[in-house]
Amino acid sequence: MAQLYFRYGTMNSGKSIEVLRVAHNYEEQGKKVLLFTPAIDDRYGVGTVASRVGIQREAIKVDADTDMLAITAAHSPSCVIVDEAQFLNREQVLNLTRIVDELNIPVLCYGLRTDFVGNLFEGSLALFSWADKIEEIKTICWYCEKKALMNMRLKDNTPVFEGEQIQIGGNESYLPVCRKCYVRLKQGLPPLKPRS
Repeated sequence: MAQLYFRYGTMNSGKSIEVLRVAHNYEEQGKKVLLFTPAIDDRYGVGTVASRVGIQREAIKVDADTDMLAITAAHSPSCVIVDEAQFLNREQVLNLTRIVDELNIPVLCYGLRTDFVGNLFEGSLALFSWADKIEEIKTICWYCEKKALMNMRLKDNTPVFEGEQIQIGGNESYLPVCRKCYVRLKQGLPPLKPRS
């Protein structure tokens, strides 16, 4: 029976490489995969899923008007995979549930849980509400050995705690940090244990 999965993690937790690995595993078995990615994420080009380790592939770009249900119905894949799912809107997430429930096709969504100030994205909130299975992809804090929970935004290598919710960027703009280091840095204190 098909299910809707939400696999979330902080920046730099390996979500995109997991997307690429899962797609490869399906295709290696001769199964068709539809890979979607929001058009707003243009770090490696619109419609491209890329990992920091240098692997990338083309995907179907998703904007506010993209009907993933109709596209999926037209292609009848074995699986649908969505990268950067936090950028989806609620209606798109509800259409993913229809892919699962009406077309009996599993949907695997990968994305961030929260933004740089700890607020849920619209897509993440909808996925937490509607997904059959929720799984965390873990990584460690950039500064200490604790589990990273927060996406700390940087400007000129300095943490920032105000601004627009969405700012596309990679390691130059975000670091995965634990809650304790995040709070300390917000208070102007040094993180727990800087890397040497």
